[in-house]
Amino acid sequence: MRDKRTKFVELAESRVNRAIKDIRLIGNLSNKSAYAYADDDVRKIFRALQKELDASKGRFGGDHDAHEEGFRLE
Repeated sequence: MRDKRTKFVELAESRVNRAIKDIRLIGNLSNKSAYAYADDDVRKIFRALQKELDASKGRFGGDHDAHEEGFRLE
């Protein structure tokens, strides 16, 4: 049982830290001097992220919703 806990902690820390880093990189896209985007693009990005967060959270409660493959703005 302890091995399962150890593996969970190891993977959770690694994956959450990687996700946080990637979310920060998404935030870097807000630099209007380097990128061009519309408000609708921003809504689509955060809607997709929120949908995946909700689905992942639900899986811890026993929900196993199917998820979409990939993300595209266009």
